[in-house]
Amino acid sequence: MIEALQYAFMRNALLAGILVSIACGIIGTYVVVNRIVFLSGGIAHAAYGGIGLAYFLGLPPVWGAIGFSLLASLGMGWAQRKTRQRADTLIGVMWAIGMAFGIILLDLTPGYKADLMSYLFGSILAVPTGDLILMAVLDGLILLVVLLLYKELLAISFDETFAAVQNVPVDALYLLLVCLIGLTVVMMMRVVGLIMVIALLTIPAAISVQWVPSLRRAMVLAAGLAILFSVVGLGISYALNLTSGASIIMVAGLAYLASLVGVRWRARKAASRFALTPLQE
Repeated sequence: MIEALQYAFMRNALLAGILVSIACGIIGTYVVVNRIVFLSGGIAHAAYGGIGLAYFLGLPPVWGAIGFSLLASLGMGWAQRKTRQRADTLIGVMWAIGMAFGIILLDLTPGYKADLMSYLFGSILAVPTGDLILMAVLDGLILLVVLLLYKELLAISFDETFAAVQNVPVDALYLLLVCLIGLTVVMMMRVVGLIMVIALLTIPAAISVQWVPSLRRAMVLAAGLAILFSVVGLGISYALNLTSGASIIMVAGLAYLASLVGVRWRARKAASRFALTPLQE
């Protein structure tokens, strides 16, 4: 892996993995704690409509993805807040419409779409410098919003009723959160692709909340795990000539399974200690 860093594209790939991991650690933790994984998946797949629209209009695909994912985030977030009984159905419909819209526009766009598959399955080895700058800017924006509104986002994540009593604008903050999810999705689509974006968004956070009780510490741990998975997955893909995005997700998935085993072992050990305590007295 070290020798691979002599190539500019590998350095760009490593930096892209680190930048994306920071956003994953922060926003992914909110996704897991708020139990909105399905909503996040809907936003990720609906963003494909923005890629198709950008190709059709002759615009950079990433800007189309940003605009469309923000609109999808607001629409799905509103559906989640206002129509709770049928929210999953509405989100599923928006998910399907977004992807279908993108595919149809791509069919109507003349010419060869060379990098189209990179948005579906990821192409971390082809991340240009311009995308790295955009990732850094979006990271800064996400960090700034979370730092300024950490207590409010914490309140709506764990006790919406109490937050509403304290005059916290719950609905507005929720929509802001799903918009941050949309921006994170745009960052991740070139690394692991829209199809697997939800895995990298949630797996590091899902592992971290199993081991640490604090939301802030869970974010830090999740970001560190995401960086680790990206670096290890990138190294494996380079050594074995495998798809980078899939390698990263496979590493993350195996780590999650190992974490489940560790959590169960810890629980059994704690239960055994508790059961033995009366006998020792």
